[in-house]
Amino acid sequence: MKPKRAVVVGGGVSGLATACLLAREGHRVTLLERHGTFGGRAGAWEHDGFTFDTGPSWYLMPEVFEHFYRLMGTTTEQELDLVALQPGYRVYGQPTAGSRSEPLDIVTGADAVATLFEGREAGAGRRARRYLASASKTYRAAVGSFLYNPFSSWRDVAHPTVLAAAPAVAPLLLRSLWSFIARRFREPMLRKILGYPAVFLGTSPFQAPALYHLMSHMDLVDGVQYPLGGFRTFATSLVRLARANGVELLSDSDVTAIRTADGVVGAVEFVRDGTTQSVDADIVVSAIDEHHTENVLLAPGDRSYPAKRWEKQVSGPSAVLIMLGVQGELPELLHHTLFFSDDWHDNFDAIFGAQPRVPHTPSIYVCRPSATDDGVAPAGAENLFVLIPLPADTAIGQGGIGASGDDTVNEIADAAIAQISEWARIPDLADRVIVRRTVGPADFETQFNSFRGSALGPAHTLAQSAFFRGVTRSRRVEVLFYAGATTVPGVGLPMCLISAELVVKHVRGDHTPGPLEER
Repeated sequence: MKPKRAVVVGGGVSGLATACLLAREGHRVTLLERHGTFGGRAGAWEHDGFTFDTGPSWYLMPEVFEHFYRLMGTTTEQELDLVALQPGYRVYGQPTAGSRSEPLDIVTGADAVATLFEGREAGAGRRARRYLASASKTYRAAVGSFLYNPFSSWRDVAHPTVLAAAPAVAPLLLRSLWSFIARRFREPMLRKILGYPAVFLGTSPFQAPALYHLMSHMDLVDGVQYPLGGFRTFATSLVRLARANGVELLSDSDVTAIRTADGVVGAVEFVRDGTTQSVDADIVVSAIDEHHTENVLLAPGDRSYPAKRWEKQVSGPSAVLIMLGVQGELPELLHHTLFFSDDWHDNFDAIFGAQPRVPHTPSIYVCRPSATDDGVAPAGAENLFVLIPLPADTAIGQGGIGASGDDTVNEIADAAIAQISEWARIPDLADRVIVRRTVGPADFETQFNSFRGSALGPAHTLAQSAFFRGVTRSRRVEVLFYAGATTVPGVGLPMCLISAELVVKHVRGDHTPGPLEER
């Protein structure tokens, strides 16, 4: 293909990955990033000797990373120093009056999971093996036939590979993940262990289709890993590969418009150093929030969707994030620890229901990377990243460093720290905090132009999954493409890498359903 001038909007993971792949194809690529650093949500914050990942913290689907790196002429081993986490994570249940909930450590591998489940419920071990076998089968079908599929037209649904995978997928679309789990397991904690991955998809286990039981293949079969140095090392590897392949990386460049003529992209306007500039383009890729691109950067006649599409969109959750530097050790927490509240129906209704509200007793996620990585905290201290899922509502407010930030965000953070302290039996946790920063839903809106302040983009409901989720190629403007968590195929670092590959497939005119051939 004749080399073209490509402009990528957004220097997060999907933007960097897309720029890398397009440059590898021989195109001349310029990437425009609004902020002063690259990586987007996969960023880092350093303070008083602590280094916090500010976004992704679970390394799953390792074969997707390996495939991307091989397309770029390298390997995961050359780019990252990965550590396998075993146990993968720890779970605490909600204590009841007069009783203490003992933590449950979740190990990796079908045999280990079966033994763990059998110890909680008679017969659950055998059922867990069947559940995980189904999860693995569905996962392989999804990767081989759907995730890397550009679905350029409805004819692509009739591709032999897609039709062959359909029997493993179709029956799982019309029931919820929770009902699928509940038919197989009675013990509440086991149900929650299998249902919680829906949160990583930006949805509720009561709304996610049973198709997403494939998530259990990732954490319970494949296992969880961690890149030493934090997830910023992954973003840094993308920056390094982009530069090595000739990508022009421009930070502090705020894109204000994508200009078109006669239904074809022509230029991208941006503000840099206080002046409005423009760069001509044969190809434009928007790797930022799709809603912002459609409703701010494009003229009304160039938009793929009517306004009612956004009114009906089911947003994934927002969150309050807390970054804590804590004096002393915290053996009560593993690298990953989950705190599950008792009443999940009320919990998820608060986030996704008709009357959104802050959950009274939320289910909380805590990452303690200092359990694995000595470089993220000073000696004798711990690094904690806490996530409290909330409704996508910017009115909850913004966070800040220390006690700064809006009152509601600080109240949510204080309550979460107290909950962790009580459930994990760390009575002096709050007193040992020496560094604190919070992030609220309004911060996601201001920092990333995130629609409704969502932390994850559209929820993975049935109507917002796979090719129903959005478009990789604009429906109105030629050679305008989309990548990232708010479009196809979905949320998470692996999905962002796949979305970059889908752009390349469209540019090539490649309609095949599987991953690109590695050279």
